[in-house]
Amino acid sequence: MTNMIMLVLLIVCTLTSLCTVFYIFLTNKNIHNINKTLTYQYNLMVKIQNVLKNKFSVNETTDKAEIIYQDLLQDLIPIMATIDIMPRTTSEHPLWRALGGIMDEYAKNPFVLEKLRRAIKLDSNIAHNVSHYLNRANLFLQHMSATDTDGILSTTFTDGLLGQSLTFFAQAQALASTDK
Repeated sequence: MTNMIMLVLLIVCTLTSLCTVFYIFLTNKNIHNINKTLTYQYNLMVKIQNVLKNKFSVNETTDKAEIIYQDLLQDLIPIMATIDIMPRTTSEHPLWRALGGIMDEYAKNPFVLEKLRRAIKLDSNIAHNVSHYLNRANLFLQHMSATDTDGILSTTFTDGLLGQSLTFFAQAQALASTDK
């Protein structure tokens, strides 16, 4: 009988040990799954945070760009009125319509450069507007070059209407200053 009790106790202890090992294995597996889930959620939260930062940054950049666009446009309006050029009739931003009108007119009639040279030479307000436009546009392009990591956006501005207009206004300003 003693052997029987020992055998039953041994079997009970073995079963208890096996159940404990099995329970520990399941608990370990659950902890591992919880760890994976928490890691995934943490990574997802980091991604969401980065997206929100980027959206905030883009919105802030867009707001700042709009202020710069309006500032540049305020310099262009009197210049366009003086050399008698109308903006493009497109659905673009008013700055791009104004620059497009100037560059389109210059492409059709190179005498526009001479008209601008005279205006710069004879009217100090136009000279100031051209100088201010050149400074602000150059600062904007420098800022774009410094902040644009891949260079696509800054190249677009430099090679586009903004860069072309800078060349045009710089030529007119140089011609006006050398012809004294």
